[in-house]
Amino acid sequence: MKYLIRDQMRCLVDSVYPITLKQGVSVVQEEDNGTQAYIVEEGKLEASRAGQRLHIIEPGMMFEELALIHNHTCSTTVTALVNSRLWVLEGQVFQKIMQRNGLAAITQSLDFLRSVALLCVFPEDVLMKVSDALEESQYSNGDYIIRNGIPGDKIFILSQGQVKVLEKHSASEESMMASVLSRGDCFGERGDDERSMSALAAGDVTCLVIDREVFEKVTGGLGNARENPTNKVILKADEDGSAFGETSLCSFQVLCNLGEGQYGHTQLVHLKSDPSCKFALKTIRKQLIESPGQRERILAEKHILMDLQSPFIVRLHCTYKDARCLYMLMEACEGGDLWRLLRERGSLQDNAVRFYAASVLEALHVLHTKDIVHRDLKPENVLLDQRGYAKLTGFGCAKKLGSLHRAWSFCGSVGYQPPEVILHQGHGLSVDLWALGMLLYELLSGSPLFSGSEQLKVYTAALKGIDELEFPKTISRTAAHLIKSLCRLNPSERLGQRNGVKDICKHMWFEGFDWEGLQKGTMTPPVKPNVSCVSDHGGSSLLPETHIEAALDNSGWDIDF
Repeated sequence: MKYLIRDQMRCLVDSVYPITLKQGVSVVQEEDNGTQAYIVEEGKLEASRAGQRLHIIEPGMMFEELALIHNHTCSTTVTALVNSRLWVLEGQVFQKIMQRNGLAAITQSLDFLRSVALLCVFPEDVLMKVSDALEESQYSNGDYIIRNGIPGDKIFILSQGQVKVLEKHSASEESMMASVLSRGDCFGERGDDERSMSALAAGDVTCLVIDREVFEKVTGGLGNARENPTNKVILKADEDGSAFGETSLCSFQVLCNLGEGQYGHTQLVHLKSDPSCKFALKTIRKQLIESPGQRERILAEKHILMDLQSPFIVRLHCTYKDARCLYMLMEACEGGDLWRLLRERGSLQDNAVRFYAASVLEALHVLHTKDIVHRDLKPENVLLDQRGYAKLTGFGCAKKLGSLHRAWSFCGSVGYQPPEVILHQGHGLSVDLWALGMLLYELLSGSPLFSGSEQLKVYTAALKGIDELEFPKTISRTAAHLIKSLCRLNPSERLGQRNGVKDICKHMWFEGFDWEGLQKGTMTPPVKPNVSCVSDHGGSSLLPETHIEAALDNSGWDIDF
């Protein structure tokens, strides 16, 4: 609760309700579906597991906090030792309050930017990008914000206070008062190489500041039509020009199983007509996709991947479906993933991590340029091809952001989720920057920064941030600086948030890195994968259990798959 602001706390206080427990009554049982958190006002309770006492819960203490973040299975039984009075906070209520407050803050910011003459002509999505790129700066009475004759590359929007504008038309003239600016006024936007004006703070002043280059990048190119997701399935051609429109599931032969997932499994297959053409066939059992949200994510993953073409992103060639399953024919990456590489080596050297991080940055550049947030960056989702080049996969949580440039779903992997996701405050592209910092830490140290069997402790550690943490000696000072720059608690302060991932590429840790060689594929990867030979396997048709175990689903929700 200490991570919440006053308005959020006020709303939560209005939302709790009291209950009373008599001695011996349990308010929570092991294996219950946890949807509520509790605060003890008076009395005493005992937490136990499998009949063994764990600890005593006394007045002022809170328990079952994990329910505020997401529904979970209760791991303890909590019983009143004496008559007790508790306050109850519903998890869904907490999440709605956090989302509502986050949306209110966005609305307030947009309303202010719409009142600024320089910005009022721009649509909502552009204003949100401007808002995300703004940095707040404060000045005291008499401080020079802009000084005559000194080149400037920033645009200032006055948020609070007043600013005196002084102009000087020649070197021999004295500066003369030209105007007084107030809230909503802009200055510095003319972009003169040599400014002929000075701007001084008249009292305490707060300005919102944006680099002119970033401003022009964010607001430019409005004549181009925005890319909109389409429901039409387009089969994209492979690099050699061949398409998959004439193929069916019968065109492929299974070589081996690559892995199991939440909704199905992935197999290595090849074309019967050309055994050298190998693919990864991801099978999704429709019967396991129960909720509308799950179905939306499956469809979104398909549409997002079909729109992406990058050597640093695992490619989706085409999709198939039948009454039982959905199928995604994807690029085969037979070199394993970074998680497996870490398990084999313990940790990686800087040059290797730099190579993989640069590859991920290339992938994120493609995604973020299209306003797509990945939301599940972790070692398991970075695959290696036969050469050892890294490719981003795992798009089950990916989302194309709308005009507000915010998403609200709780998703991602424990230990890689930033505070704004944990607290349901709304999040944007910067969640991938936090996750990139977590990825760098794990690759360099050999273990996650935030981990453990108790999810609540992991979330609590993430909410505290990493600024004060001491890193192991395997992480250099420059790498530690980069990680901490990516993992700022405030999303707007994360490196790469204002001007895109190119600011990360310029960090001193990447000094001397051969970006052109990486992009052209001429760099030698740090690790040559040991790709096991499966070409000698006799092969089979699609594994029998795929259809034996999968139930029929002709509901039609997958019509656009």
